[in-house]
Amino acid sequence: MKESTLNLGLIIAGCQKGNRASQERLYKYYHSYGMSISLRYAKNRLEAREILNESFLKVFTKLDQYDKTQPFQFWLRRIIINTAIDYYRKSQRDPLFMDIDVALQIADDNPIEVDINESINTLPILQQLPPAYRLIFNLYVMEGFKHQEIADQLGISINTSKSNLARAKQKLKELIVSRENYQSKNKGYG
Repeated sequence: MKESTLNLGLIIAGCQKGNRASQERLYKYYHSYGMSISLRYAKNRLEAREILNESFLKVFTKLDQYDKTQPFQFWLRRIIINTAIDYYRKSQRDPLFMDIDVALQIADDNPIEVDINESINTLPILQQLPPAYRLIFNLYVMEGFKHQEIADQLGISINTSKSNLARAKQKLKELIVSRENYQSKNKGYG
């Protein structure tokens, strides 16, 4: 469905009335967009699908809170991010938050030289991060949140946010280097 054929106002009005066809059109239209966000926060496609479906449930039940003067896509993005945070909180068993002193020592001993944003196909690597690191990395690097905002959202200290970001970057560096080493060793075997 092309954006030009989507009359978002009519679809939203239909969704507010509980019209299932309107809900299905909205879901299908924004599914790929929403899934791309959800995948960054989830460890696999199943988790991402749960986050996305929970997000759309919130969208359908809270459409009266949507400010029609703002782009719908931004509102949806915010709901998906908040749902991912909630999902993390519910599934968290052993928090992987690291003390700031430990993280700074790791960062000082092993400066990060790999540009994560330039690495090809980083999603599978992001999904290998422990949940706490993945969440903070995504909020800070991908969404542009400040450490204070992350701390407020997750109920942690600013230093904990900073230390987990440092550890996430270190772990990503290790994963990327490991993948590159593996690929270079197996270059002629395909």
